[in-house]
Amino acid sequence: MNEPRLIVALDFNLPEMALDLAAALEPNLCRLKVGKELFTRGGPQLVETLQQRGFDIFLDLKFHDIPNTVEKAVRAAADLGVWMVNVHALGGPRMLAAAKAALDDVAAPPKLIAVTILTSMGQAELAAVGLPGHAQDNVLRLGKLAQQAGLDGVVCSAQEAVLLKRQLGDDFVLVTPGIRPAWAAKGDQTRIMTPAEALAAGSDYLVVGRPITQAHDPLEALQRVANEMQQASC
Repeated sequence: MNEPRLIVALDFNLPEMALDLAAALEPNLCRLKVGKELFTRGGPQLVETLQQRGFDIFLDLKFHDIPNTVEKAVRAAADLGVWMVNVHALGGPRMLAAAKAALDDVAAPPKLIAVTILTSMGQAELAAVGLPGHAQDNVLRLGKLAQQAGLDGVVCSAQEAVLLKRQLGDDFVLVTPGIRPAWAAKGDQTRIMTPAEALAAGSDYLVVGRPITQAHDPLEALQRVANEMQQASC
């Protein structure tokens, strides 16, 4: 891949803060992730502004609803021109199929991926919500559902990447949050890896937030992570 494989998470509560951070970054080195809080405050206009500045956008809204509603939401994301959009695999086969159907007649559709198990969830929390087995068991089951529905890939922990690549193939895209360079704080993620470890495990795109967004010099931090990824790919 010659394209940027690094996705910077714009986890801000004000659009102005996201735009200020974007102004310090370079589109040739990264893509940007817009999540629920930022999109709720900034809306489609913020996404369009970031795109006008040259950034590809991963719209991370994790759609999870009845099939018809999710189909319309995914089509709206495609109309917005985003590079990637996601849904929750726990919505089930019919919802996943509806999400895929929303893109059938789109000339340049976004990548459509499914969230499996959130990286913040440990074993105790999985048991509390009634999901039996280990995180990897649940991730693989949900990943297979997404692949069967025709989705491009899944969001997963880098710790599940080896298993998913082996079971679902190299063409099935893996997007990995919970990435922390060795020099960064762990934060609230429980299933994490460094960029080099995640790439070696089979992750295709890496999502990095605070190590870049809260750095004294965000561009320097971005370049540092990008260089680490480049060296790991050689």
